[in-house]
Amino acid sequence: MRRIRGTDRGECIVSQSEKAIRQVSEQADRLRTGKTLRARLFQYRYIYLMLLPGVLFLLVMNYLPMFGALIAFKEIDYALGIIRSPWVGLRNFEFLFATRDAWVAIRNTLAYNGVFIVTGPVVAVALSVMLNELRNKRGAKVYQTLLIMPHFISFVVVSYLVYAFLATSTGYMNTRILPLLGIDPVRWYLEPARWPLILFLVNGWKTWGFGTVIYLASMAGFDPQLYEAATIDGASRWAQIWKITIPLLLPMIMLLFILSLGRIFNADFGLFFQVPRAAGPLIPTTQVLDTFVYRALIRLGDIGMSSAAAFVQSVVGFVTILSVNLVVRRIKPEWSIF
Repeated sequence: MRRIRGTDRGECIVSQSEKAIRQVSEQADRLRTGKTLRARLFQYRYIYLMLLPGVLFLLVMNYLPMFGALIAFKEIDYALGIIRSPWVGLRNFEFLFATRDAWVAIRNTLAYNGVFIVTGPVVAVALSVMLNELRNKRGAKVYQTLLIMPHFISFVVVSYLVYAFLATSTGYMNTRILPLLGIDPVRWYLEPARWPLILFLVNGWKTWGFGTVIYLASMAGFDPQLYEAATIDGASRWAQIWKITIPLLLPMIMLLFILSLGRIFNADFGLFFQVPRAAGPLIPTTQVLDTFVYRALIRLGDIGMSSAAAFVQSVVGFVTILSVNLVVRRIKPEWSIF
């Protein structure tokens, strides 16, 4: 009799377990089919309210302007409006590839961005590692602040700072630095060959600090036990950097690299127009796609052409991100964005 009762009790427990599993499964099915959507919205209403401003900002600033892509395929007549203006097909895109100046602008855009994308992470990672290795943390905070400050300075202000250094008659380089080295004054704004290096240094001074802060924030999340174990095993600080820090930073490096490739067809207008002060002699080395479109718009007044250029930049950036992310996902899935 005891065996029968034990068996009955076991069967009862099994049946109760099956019933509980069935109830959980039915609840999961209801969640998947959306029957409790209203209840979930009410339950997480405060979270959704917190998300609402960001979602609205994204819709207004990123998705609604996509309607303007129609301008790239139309000859805009302000009296008719965007919708009723006549279609011109790909005619607005011809000016991007029809002249030698356009190809020079595209070449400069790709060349500058290629250098910025390759060197930026290298310098930023090196600076972040050096700051992370400082024993004086208060000093590290000071250096970190000094590095990030240029990121918040407008290129209008930067252009005047650069001019204060490079002005022919009153610039610090011609009046102080070059005489000490026994070099004659240089007419910086008339010699285009010198400006690729100048633009590289100005861009680095303004952007490397921001990347450094991002990598420092990533390092703050590393498990300190990894470094403690390496120290116990006799690894030097240099070995810890190459064997622990750099491998742990690689996912963040790859993420920023993929995102930066999305802007390989874009250029910072302030860097290439305001810093050289729109000097005509410097156009061969400072003309990029954005400044080319701006000058064409000022000269021709055709917003269809400028919209076509922006459309090409967006499409190239989108395709580049998808392609590079696909390659990265096949090589190292955990490094891909999606």
